[in-house]
Amino acid sequence: MSAQEQNSEFLKRLAKGIASLFGDNCEVTVHDLAKDLESSIIAIENGHVTGRRVGDGSSEVVLRALKEDPDKVQDDYNYLARTKSGRMVKSSSIYLRDKKGKLTHLFGINYDITDLVMARHALEATIATAETDQNEDVAITSNVNDLLDQLIAEADKFVGKPVAMMSKDDKIRAIQFLNDKGAFLVKKAGDKISKHYDISKYTLYNYMSAES
Repeated sequence: MSAQEQNSEFLKRLAKGIASLFGDNCEVTVHDLAKDLESSIIAIENGHVTGRRVGDGSSEVVLRALKEDPDKVQDDYNYLARTKSGRMVKSSSIYLRDKKGKLTHLFGINYDITDLVMARHALEATIATAETDQNEDVAITSNVNDLLDQLIAEADKFVGKPVAMMSKDDKIRAIQFLNDKGAFLVKKAGDKISKHYDISKYTLYNYMSAES
């Protein structure tokens, strides 16, 4: 058994142990980053939390990681995320590397806090919470096509205009936003993005490298 396979098996056991300890609201995922982004999940416990299963694709967090230099990617703990159905989850992402520093796995924990947040609102006077703005909400989708749609919507929101009213500079900002988010790591993303912004593939790649 290779080192990659050994790590995968250990992480699968660890995922089961953590999910068993914390119960049905705790989803634990194992991503094999050597696999295709469209099927990177090799193990998942309590997948009902985000509606995902083994064989589903990578999340926005994974795309961000793969966009960065492996030496600069760091574990990310206790950030807020939202599922496709709107459930709120507290998440942590832990990365594994091989001896050469190459990212091999992502170990993710997503704890559904939706009911607790509702209870907090109902009992605001008796529940104290720490305020933090260090992390932005990220999307958790069941496949990379949904994720790409989500990122395109975020890019439009970032620019603040509908596509029909966007200037060339606006479209450059939107496309560079998508590039920074790792959207172009998704297969055939260029076709969908160029169609959305009504530009050619040639123009798209020029915009990706243009100075903003």
